[in-house]
Amino acid sequence: MIAATCVVVVILGSLIAVILRAETGAGAGYLGASDWSAIRFTVVQAVLSAVISVVCAVPVARALARRRFWGRSVLMTLMGAPFILPVIVAILGLLAVFGRGGVLNAALGWLGLPAVQIYGLHGVVLAHVFFNLPLAVRFILQGWQGIPAERFRLAAQLGFSSGDIWRLLERPMLMRQLPGAFAVIFALCLSSFAGALTLGGGPKATTVELAIYQAFRFDFDLARAAVLACVQIALAGGAALVALGLSGQGGFGSGMDHVVRRWDAVRAWQVGLDAALIAVVVVFLMVPLGMVVLRGLAGMAEMSASVWGTVLQATVVSIKVAFASTLTMLALALPIVIAAATARPWLEAVGILGIAVSPLVIGTGLFLVIHPLANPVDFALPVTALVNALMALPFAVRVMTPAARDVVRDYGQLSASLDMTGLNWLRLVLLPRVRAPLGFSAGLTAALSMGDLGVIALFADPERATLPLQMYRLMGSYQMGAAAGAGLILLLLSLAAFRLCDWIGEERAQHADAG
Repeated sequence: MIAATCVVVVILGSLIAVILRAETGAGAGYLGASDWSAIRFTVVQAVLSAVISVVCAVPVARALARRRFWGRSVLMTLMGAPFILPVIVAILGLLAVFGRGGVLNAALGWLGLPAVQIYGLHGVVLAHVFFNLPLAVRFILQGWQGIPAERFRLAAQLGFSSGDIWRLLERPMLMRQLPGAFAVIFALCLSSFAGALTLGGGPKATTVELAIYQAFRFDFDLARAAVLACVQIALAGGAALVALGLSGQGGFGSGMDHVVRRWDAVRAWQVGLDAALIAVVVVFLMVPLGMVVLRGLAGMAEMSASVWGTVLQATVVSIKVAFASTLTMLALALPIVIAAATARPWLEAVGILGIAVSPLVIGTGLFLVIHPLANPVDFALPVTALVNALMALPFAVRVMTPAARDVVRDYGQLSASLDMTGLNWLRLVLLPRVRAPLGFSAGLTAALSMGDLGVIALFADPERATLPLQMYRLMGSYQMGAAAGAGLILLLLSLAAFRLCDWIGEERAQHADAG
């Protein structure tokens, strides 16, 4: 309860601070026609993005669950790159492929076909699918990995076909996983900022997050910004509640924690179909990232010694912030997950609350709270780490809670009969069986924090710049080559942080299996 209370106090307290500082003159806080247009566009693009991401992720996750091949773990890491990549860097990669002067239009021109237009609703949806498809694959793949290996072994002994396994094992699992995955991606798309700003193509493609930014930055209309923030909370919170209501609580029971082996879908056309699905997704995700790498390598060669110095200094700051964010997230997530899996399932909604609120609103609220008491610049890094942890908390809660609920259901009575509680139960029962989702959550938090540009821009001074902020400053001074080089460094750091934490979780889970 303490962790959940802290989350609610920080998030809602920040929003209340903004509301209290808002002016209350005539018309203050009322939404105009442009705001309602932004709300409609936000809902439409979020629904389309979430539906396309989840629908496309299901066959890809199934293919990855059924196949074991050399380089699979590396592929899984690379597939997570778009989500953990700084948004503006990924968008530059998308423009290099789908933009007016991109690879796709160059190929279409060579074939005598008309060029495609990336700006507008379809461009925003394309960017969101690029970012969130890998996340949806990982969420859904966690569900496949949660089916005990003994179920597949029994299905093979009974001669089940792929259709039988789909009907009896896979489809019930998807009914549990898909609502949560949809809700998370829907809420993420609600808070779209850089994607809509870059690819929206005009006022008709303005999201609620952009409207909040404009209210803060240009109008300083805190009342209107607060109302828009409440609208965003209502939309994302409603999606979270619907997901919690639709997600079934039943599971497949406990197993021996062995690595899952599959004996179905061994025909040549089934293997070929799975390979084709994986290949299409790899091309869609990796080609833009390849363009980022190529431009980054060329940019690093252009960086002067002074630029290298500022970039390395910012790199150290980013690593510190990412480490603090990960520890903070774990300190908040584990108590909420345990409580949600035992006596208070509604606490899962509290954990997901962070995704419903704009980090810009939280940062501004904390700025208003700190400013009368101290210099907000002195708290730039702790506040950034806290907000990053809150933004990553919904992913951790959503990934770890189903696994923790299964542990409580399968081992709760035995633990109680042995009088195993507290730290002993946490160390001996829970953690060994949630290591994989815990490592994934920690890696996701570290990577997202490493590449985040949001709250730090409100607080930071030149001596406290993170690497994303330093990259944006290079872009603002028209040092595009150096900015591309800094973006490549940021990509490598984010991937390394994610892979390290994810690998630790996988390794310890395998050691637990061997034991």
